[in-house]
Amino acid sequence: MRGSPIPARMIPSIFTLANLLFGFLALIWVIEANYTLAATMILLSVLMDSLDGKVARRLSVSSDFGKELDSLSDLVSFGVAPSILTYQAILQPQLPLYIRYVGLGIAVGFALCGAVRLARFNMLNITTHFVGVPITFAGGFMALLMFLRNMMPWYIYPASMIILAFLMVSTFKVPKLSK
Repeated sequence: MRGSPIPARMIPSIFTLANLLFGFLALIWVIEANYTLAATMILLSVLMDSLDGKVARRLSVSSDFGKELDSLSDLVSFGVAPSILTYQAILQPQLPLYIRYVGLGIAVGFALCGAVRLARFNMLNITTHFVGVPITFAGGFMALLMFLRNMMPWYIYPASMIILAFLMVSTFKVPKLSK
């Protein structure tokens, strides 16, 4: 007995769900204090995120459902996961208890700015450029920095999060590198 093949319209969503899966696994690895593996999961999410759009365009199956699923996955993988990873691996251990809430605020601000950036992206529907730095870049950059955590001063991380959060919600035009 043969099953029917996967419909073409579902294939991009498989990549999107893999993005979400890797973001979820990143959170699990943060809980387990395996920060390098968590950062690796975020970078695998970047790869899946780059593939879902390319596959959707190649198969001509872009949809509103896919766009919404992609944004929800991106918020977890590139907003929440890097925020919690950076807070747990860098900010929480480095900051004294009386200012730890500042670090938590920076991490929360990064995730919230990412959510705003994704919502704006879905509303604007601009195809020639991005408005603000994409959350995929911001979260991926924070994951890459995690591989350097033993070589860089700790204060680079909150500074990077603040700058990237601002750039995500800014109105700077960022060119799209590929279509």
